[in-house]
Amino acid sequence: MKPFQSASLVLATTLLGACVELPEKVEPVQGFEPQRYLGTWYEAARLDHSFERGLSNVTANYSLRDDGGIKVINRGCDVEKAEWDEAEGKAYFVRGEDEGFLKVSFFGPFYGTYAVFDLDQQDYQYSFVSGPDTDYLWLLSRTPEVSDSVRADFLQQAEALGFATDELIWVEQGESQCPPSDKG
Repeated sequence: MKPFQSASLVLATTLLGACVELPEKVEPVQGFEPQRYLGTWYEAARLDHSFERGLSNVTANYSLRDDGGIKVINRGCDVEKAEWDEAEGKAYFVRGEDEGFLKVSFFGPFYGTYAVFDLDQQDYQYSFVSGPDTDYLWLLSRTPEVSDSVRADFLQQAEALGFATDELIWVEQGESQCPPSDKG
């Protein structure tokens, strides 16, 4: 397994470094409960960007850090290389733990926006996430597949907020071309 250390990841993270901002019209959820958000999330959809290009079976795992932040481990199968890519980062709340607005870093002191703008607040089964602008968008789910109603709601909200929903990548979460591992 190799860590995400490509030049594109460094470039993307550097570009996001000063971008702990919210896209116009995006409002982070209120009443956010960090403990309930911890654990594994499957990436159901995303807008394309260089640091995840070509990856399938993408997951994000969140756990508490000793300093009060959140440890982030993003993992996906690089289809061309048939090997797992993994990146470890850290996230901190921007305005308070009860708001789904965090800054996340995978490279040194550079932080980017992680804004949860919709969330199944009853069961924490899906999450709609934005970066600093409408070029960054994710649909996360606790299961590898999302229901048609969640998918439709995601598309409707994202389009209304100005995201290019016609450019979404629906992430394959099936059988992996990567070797089995103990990390799932």
